[in-house]
Amino acid sequence: MLLHTNEHHFARILIVDDEPANLKLLDKMLSGQGYQDCVLIRDPREVLHSYQQQRPDLILLDINMPHLDGYQVMEQLVALNDPLLPPIVILTAQHTKDYLLRALAGGARDFVSKPFDRNELLMRVRNLLDAQLAHRMLHSQKDVLEDMVRQRTEELHATRLQVVQRLGMAAEYRDEETGFHILRMSHICALLAKQIGWDDEQCDLMLNASPMHDIGKIGIPDAILLKPGKFEPHEWEIIKNHAVIGAKLLEGDDSALMRMAREIALTHHEKWDGSGYPNGLVGEAIPISGRIAALADVFDALTSTRPYKKAWSVEAAVDLIKESSGSHFDPDLVEVFLRKLPDILAISARYAEPEEA
Repeated sequence: MLLHTNEHHFARILIVDDEPANLKLLDKMLSGQGYQDCVLIRDPREVLHSYQQQRPDLILLDINMPHLDGYQVMEQLVALNDPLLPPIVILTAQHTKDYLLRALAGGARDFVSKPFDRNELLMRVRNLLDAQLAHRMLHSQKDVLEDMVRQRTEELHATRLQVVQRLGMAAEYRDEETGFHILRMSHICALLAKQIGWDDEQCDLMLNASPMHDIGKIGIPDAILLKPGKFEPHEWEIIKNHAVIGAKLLEGDDSALMRMAREIALTHHEKWDGSGYPNGLVGEAIPISGRIAALADVFDALTSTRPYKKAWSVEAAVDLIKESSGSHFDPDLVEVFLRKLPDILAISARYAEPEEA
């Protein structure tokens, strides 16, 4: 598709030649045809700076010049890795094959022989501007489409996270909690993950996967889940099954988020010494995500008020965690937890239950 002539007239053409007479002639030819934005350069050392400032649509470039020849100028331009580098037309009195091939290999798109033929020059300029301006249009459309895809992907990601968080909150509501527990717990998880060296992407996964740690409670009968007082042994076995139920609910999705969510749901009740459930894993056989979630979950549960218990003091909860280091909890994680306790308490305050705020 040829572009309208008036679009050509607004194109910026960079003309580089050390001979003033050639610059004057080329400028006269192009301006006489309606081109309104020609940038004339005698010193090739100024090309790179001018290019970065002017962003031309076409470059007419002499080869034989002092200080820098046309090949060296092309090397500088190509080194910019500009995806919209404009076509370069070589201005030359040389016609040998090796000379022309070297120019083509260096980045030139076409040639105009000296002395200049007006009609030939104008036709080559017009054709190359057609191609360059069309290329710019396609590049702009590509940017727009990529931006639309990025926005849509972000919307889908945000929607997915909303669903995930609400699933986690649904499980907590069944246990007579308000949902603030999963906010505190998930942010503590992300904080601990950051402290042990996880990158931002992994920490974001932890933040958004850990709210589903108790999703399996959905499968526990109300008569047992909401029972006041101590569970009978057979009831306790049913309660413990929520880890397996949660893992089954979350399986079948290969996304990193759901894989981590499943891992946490299945292993956040495992204990460092192997006395946990459902699989009695020991030490580092427990995924690190499960170990982090276990520590964050227990601390917040201890320091939160429940219908069946009062909140423990921070001091009492910390003492229990210290005592459980190496038995219930990963001792290295406990050290990180204790070191970052002020930040963890800040999270607890930020997402406090409304009546505690």
